[in-house]
Amino acid sequence: MLSSRVFTRSTFILTCSLVLTACTGARPHNLGIVNSTLAPCPETPNCVSSDSLDESHYVPAFKLEASSEVVWSEIKLYLDAQSNMEIVRELKDYLYVESTSTIMRFVDDFELHLREQKGIIAVRSASRYGKSDFGVNKERVDALYLYLNEKGLVSEAIK
Repeated sequence: MLSSRVFTRSTFILTCSLVLTACTGARPHNLGIVNSTLAPCPETPNCVSSDSLDESHYVPAFKLEASSEVVWSEIKLYLDAQSNMEIVRELKDYLYVESTSTIMRFVDDFELHLREQKGIIAVRSASRYGKSDFGVNKERVDALYLYLNEKGLVSEAIK
């Protein structure tokens, strides 16, 4: 009887671990900067981007109101302070961040592209899985924008 209970509990834990690990998924191969823009959003509603031509996926870029060095540095401080975000790739004008949900361990891809000549930072945030994200990706972009805006570092870029 005891070994049956131990087996059942072990099987349950293993199954949960496999399911939660599967939520992370492989990193998409289409991320990064191509022709000075971020990857397009898929047709599903779980992505937002300031490079989107589709209004349902569009979010404004961040207009720089301070030097790019100050804003970029503050963005990295903000991201480092978030327990669910990890900077995976960092270039002088590009950040790729993985954001992991607390309970289900879903991973979203968050990108920022500094376009110094235009005085903006383009953003893109997308879920790896599913169709709906319940607005999480837009909330992620909005939270960073509000943080920077309250410090007087950025304003909303006009489309």
